[in-house]
Amino acid sequence: MSDSTSHTALILPGGGARGSYQVGVLRAIHEITGKTGNPFPVICGTSAGAINAVVLASHAHEFGIGIERLERFWSTMYCSRVYRTDAWTVLKSGVQWGLSLALGGRLVANPRSLLDNEPLRKFLARSLHLEGIDTSIEQGALRGLGITASGYTCAAAISFYQGASDIIPWDRTRRHGRPVRIGLNHLLASAALPLLFPAERIGNEFFGDGGMRMLAPLSPAIHLGAERLLIISTRDENPDPPPLEPVPYPSLGEIGGYLLDTIFMDTLNADLSRLKRINRTLGMLSPEMREQSQLRRIDSLVIRPSQDLREVTHKHMGEIPGSVRTLLKALGGWGRDWRMASYLLFESVYCKELIEMGYQDGLGQSEEIKQFLA
Repeated sequence: MSDSTSHTALILPGGGARGSYQVGVLRAIHEITGKTGNPFPVICGTSAGAINAVVLASHAHEFGIGIERLERFWSTMYCSRVYRTDAWTVLKSGVQWGLSLALGGRLVANPRSLLDNEPLRKFLARSLHLEGIDTSIEQGALRGLGITASGYTCAAAISFYQGASDIIPWDRTRRHGRPVRIGLNHLLASAALPLLFPAERIGNEFFGDGGMRMLAPLSPAIHLGAERLLIISTRDENPDPPPLEPVPYPSLGEIGGYLLDTIFMDTLNADLSRLKRINRTLGMLSPEMREQSQLRRIDSLVIRPSQDLREVTHKHMGEIPGSVRTLLKALGGWGRDWRMASYLLFESVYCKELIEMGYQDGLGQSEEIKQFLA
């Protein structure tokens, strides 16, 4: 990319059902920018954010329609569209896990995941218009789309990208960029939450959620040519206060929710801090030294939920299907901490509330957004 070219990237990290929050922010951005064309020639996503990214990229040449489709997608969502919620399937999975552990995997096959997301595969196959990605690139509305997944064998984060012909594949420590035609398997791989959803085979290898191995989640967008990054987070940054008295030992469900938070948000925050340090350092260098460093300033804007999404989850706990509720109770992910439930609550009432929250949060930062995208 030449120095005279400047691209803005949209980065959509994962978050399961929390991904609906991103849709509300995008609707606000579309209104704030005057409903013109796509303001994000580079779009990168991981996990649920990857699905949002693909819908936007396939409609980058008609950006408003892409946002409308995303809003319909999430506003009509329900859990059984994402994973099987019938009691028999969930019970069978739980029994298989128990027998496999008890018998050491000798008589009962090792289970692939706690939940079966085959319904999501069928829904996405019906709903996505992947050919629109090519149209967006050809019409100049999209420079590049990046979807990140984690290879279980190569132990690296692979960013599968589709974009302009001048984008160069990259190889860094434990992270690589590979040109492909983005397909359904890339999405399902990126969205394969560890232990919860089964891994997806791509080529000779199985892949899982892209956040597991991606220690520099901002880097794919930069490799695709971005010099400004707008990130829509799915977690607020208000720290939890330390307990005033001893708490019970953390359950498997609590640990699982904690790990999902770490995968999706902690590495992102660490990368943002690294980016700010590099920008400060570059600001202290002379133009000649900046050129020798081969680094460039990357500006960023982060939009985060104004509320703790666990509280919203608690309010809608009755919407979770009974079989999933039983599973969460068995894992200890029910009652004390709503982190894991917040990733699995794919019900329209919950998603609509997160969309509205995102919309209001986006409008609340309208001046920052206007200046950033100007």
